[in-house]
Amino acid sequence: MSHPFEHILLATEHTEFDVGAERLAFDMAQHCEVPLHAVVPVLSNPEYEVIAPQLAERAEQEAVAKINMLYDAAATKGVQLEVVARRGAEPYREIVQEAVKRQSDLIITRRRGKRSFLSNLLVGEMVSKVVEHAPCSVLFVPRAAQMWSHSVLAAVDTSPSAQQVVHLAAKVAAQCALPLTVVSVLTHDTPDLRAQTEATLAHVLAVASAAGVHAESRILTGKPFEQILATATALLADLIVVGRHGESNVIHTPFGGTTQKVAGLADIPVLVAHAINFPAADLI
Repeated sequence: MSHPFEHILLATEHTEFDVGAERLAFDMAQHCEVPLHAVVPVLSNPEYEVIAPQLAERAEQEAVAKINMLYDAAATKGVQLEVVARRGAEPYREIVQEAVKRQSDLIITRRRGKRSFLSNLLVGEMVSKVVEHAPCSVLFVPRAAQMWSHSVLAAVDTSPSAQQVVHLAAKVAAQCALPLTVVSVLTHDTPDLRAQTEATLAHVLAVASAAGVHAESRILTGKPFEQILATATALLADLIVVGRHGESNVIHTPFGGTTQKVAGLADIPVLVAHAINFPAADLI
């Protein structure tokens, strides 16, 4: 089986909030035996540089120092790394544009940085915009999170994205030889909705089987984000895979609703799958 990801992009400002993302990015590059690219976004605009040139120069020096520290850390890990600094008024745009340039299939980023009045309470404003505009999957990593080693949990609804979520989760589980559990949460348990959900789960379990993974499924009832997090804890899962878009029980808006709550509240990495990673020929 091919690696789940072959073009990994680490998005980091090399702060205390980025340590988990950096650690996991190095571990993934080692495990998948692929080179790692990193982008350090630097806030910059013409007005800022004219009004406060000394601050702009300091930001440039800090970016160089951060890049050198990343290279040192990669050398210690034995990881092949290429780092670029991208300057712009909106850091998330620089991250997304670098992902497009690199044809990345995964962006690894922190969950949030220092909270401010404008920042989202669950997921930082910058990374929230990254996942909304990213051309690929995005992995959110809390500061204390580690590389998964126990089990993978995939949360799906009855939308077409379910098979894409499970396909990616199965590839990750297969490469790491981990069990996979697929859950779907009903906010209201009606016969029609349960039948539709059972049909969806039967289909995505076949997707997992085609990827070489035996998966189990569960239908739960309640608030989706609460049930997903509780199940992850009960199963000792150390990776949650969800979709970015959806139409029914789990995901309601582009990186909104349940996905944002799961990513913001989980103490383990959360992988938000993007359809670009799944050629139609690979899906059932």
